Amino acid sequence: MAEEKAERIAKVLARAGLCSRREAERWIADGRVAVNKKVLVTPAVTVTSRDRIVVDGKLLPEAEQTKLWRYHKPTGLLTSHGDPRGRNTVFAALPSHMGRVISVGRLDYNSEGLLLLTNDGELARKLEMPATGWLRRYRVRVHGRVDEAQLERLAKGVEVEGVRYGPVEARLDKVQRANAWLTVSLREGKNREVRKIMEHLGLDVNRLIRTSYGPFQLGNLSSGEVSQVPAKALREQLGIDQNKVETVEKKKPAAKPRRVR
Repeated sequence: MAEEKAERIAKVLARAGLCSRREAERWIADGRVAVNKKVLVTPAVTVTSRDRIVVDGKLLPEAEQTKLWRYHKPTGLLTSHGDPRGRNTVFAALPSHMGRVISVGRLDYNSEGLLLLTNDGELARKLEMPATGWLRRYRVRVHGRVDEAQLERLAKGVEVEGVRYGPVEARLDKVQRANAWLTVSLREGKNREVRKIMEHLGLDVNRLIRTSYGPFQLGNLSSGEVSQVPAKALREQLGIDQNKVETVEKKKPAAKPRRVR
């Protein structure tokens, strides 16, 4: 029998669904993680299933089967597990039976549309990395005069305030008085990328809806609705081993979201 391969502790915590790998490193720095009764001071530690891992005084649970959900994020929700200013968050609005989940990337407070959620921090990290190269598509309503020649030039990338953005596909769909609707597609997904690029073109974004993330579509999900991605799609689209994904029963009714008032 082949010897079990040791893995970095942050990766193990992320795969267990407790946090992202980056959060795990912060937890270690805060002295919240112990291995074999020794509190860690660095994430540069590898472990196997033989090691006893404790987080905040509790034994690390076994890794759950990987799950992925599509969520139609409404505006007025922060993609965060908490906010010092007391604003409503995505995670507080989700059905409690989902347990702790992590978002694949973010949508800002005033943006809406497709947000992928998973219980596997390592999967979240993989899907949001630029190297994955997945296309993110948005419907964008802007205020101002749209210059289609400027939109075409975005295909070569653009620099805004010292930040270089990669190629962006932008198409004018229709004009409604002082507003216009665009379809914008990109692969990097840097912080507030669409808004910053539109501002650079002299356009004010007053509505931003993400309609797809890689092969996953917003589809007909209502605002605030969440739907688990079938195991078959995880295997086909992400190449996840069948034994590591949970099968969604066909007859199981879709979870009703908790509305934020």
